[in-house]
Amino acid sequence: MATASTAEKSFQLVELNDQFVVINKMPGISFHTENEVLGIVERVKAELGFDELYPVHRLDKITSGLLVLARTPEVNSKISKLFREREVEKYYLAISDRKPSKKQGMIKGDMVRSRRSTWKLTKTLDNPAITQFFSTSLEPGKRLFIVRPKTGKTHQIRVALNSIGAPVLGDPLYNTDSTKNTSRGYLHAYAIKFRLDDIDYSFVSEPVIGETFLTDSFKKAIQLYAEPWSLAWPIS
Repeated sequence: MATASTAEKSFQLVELNDQFVVINKMPGISFHTENEVLGIVERVKAELGFDELYPVHRLDKITSGLLVLARTPEVNSKISKLFREREVEKYYLAISDRKPSKKQGMIKGDMVRSRRSTWKLTKTLDNPAITQFFSTSLEPGKRLFIVRPKTGKTHQIRVALNSIGAPVLGDPLYNTDSTKNTSRGYLHAYAIKFRLDDIDYSFVSEPVIGETFLTDSFKKAIQLYAEPWSLAWPIS
């Protein structure tokens, strides 16, 4: 069983208050405990000395970035309701090594199960995943995306970018060839904004792991997205 000492390498503390904790989760850490290896929630509890924490949303194993954990059942209920009613603004960064069919806009469609635990986007709109995005060139062969999911479906961003021909660099499900030369999947939960008990909260956290996330070209490009909620997002 992993010990509390491993928690130092699995997350950075972003916010700690009486109602919730916000962390910057490192990539490659599972959400749930698997095969006696502590999941991220258990690691945070162990490191901070809390008996209980309540995750109000989740991140895939390959995804780094901001994760909110409520400290009480009451706060869990309140923030979970905000997520459910789409009153939480979430913004992600992704890098792809493929040329997208479009450089900005909206991606809409129903998500259905495909092969090997993957999902695919269809043209139907019965219960669609809705994803907004902008992108900019990083360097030859690599493009940075800032993505705003309007819905919260499994693998939504990974599937959306794959549907426009630009799967996430290092994604073991949707861009398998790229994993040979990358140390991580290049998807990061970059910013989050919500209002709780008449107080506005916003958090931004840049990725700290991943060679391509640490280049000068990325540091320059990310300045375009310093306040992602201020961008002229497409109307859904």
